[in-house]
Amino acid sequence: MSEVLRGTPRRITVVGEEVLARRCREVTEFGSAELDQLIDDMVATNWVAEGAAIAANQVGVDLQLFVWDMTDERGTHHRGHICNPVLDDLAADQRTLLEEPEGCLSVPGPYRTVARPDRAVVRGQDKNGEPLVVEGTGYFARCLHHETDHLYGRLYLDRLTTRERKSALREMTVSQDEVFARRAARSSSLASSS
Repeated sequence: MSEVLRGTPRRITVVGEEVLARRCREVTEFGSAELDQLIDDMVATNWVAEGAAIAANQVGVDLQLFVWDMTDERGTHHRGHICNPVLDDLAADQRTLLEEPEGCLSVPGPYRTVARPDRAVVRGQDKNGEPLVVEGTGYFARCLHHETDHLYGRLYLDRLTTRERKSALREMTVSQDEVFARRAARSSSLASSS
């Protein structure tokens, strides 16, 4: 919880906003107080939204950066950040496609089944510019793929059929007020904790 208290929750961008639909800029300035604060704010925002992970463009910042704080299906807790992530292109015999329900903090409410590889290897840098390799399987691999997609301007909705996408967007309009109210309540409880 101490990591969460260092940051200030930010507004989460929603599908349709331009920053979510384009490739983000590379992080080039490492080791700065601004980058540290952005990471802390993203951790707090992810906690408020009850997310597994969040990308910088989801808080309106055009940078190739995401953070994660989640527990996988085996009960293993994963927490971290990565700048300028690039997914390794794994051979077919090194991975299996899994179809699982997937949601998104920028698409508040609906979940849809999306096929993703059950393994991911992501290479990038940490906040100080040091090389970083993150490997994941199962739910954590899904998370790494999902967040890397964000930084290239793709949402999980882009992997759906037109009909499924329209259905998810209709569901979002019905559920988003309830989701936003839950986030506001968690943000208030975080503010009173600090």
